[in-house]
Amino acid sequence: MTLWRKSSRSNSSANCVEVAHLSTRVAARDSKNPVPTITFPAASWARFLRAQ
Repeated sequence: MTLWRKSSRSNSSANCVEVAHLSTRVAARDSKNPVPTITFPAASWARFLRAQ
C-alpha cells in the first residue's frame, strides 16, 4: 500500500499535489486526477526540496 501525502503548499480549492515516498523513488500526482503519476529518484527529489 502506498501512503500519499498532500503537499503543504496545496490550497483548499482542490488543486492539490500529493507525494508518496517509495523505496528509492518519490512519486507525485494530482489529487483530483491521480493517474498518471510521475516518479523521481529520491536524490533528485531531495535536491528539488532544498532549492525551494
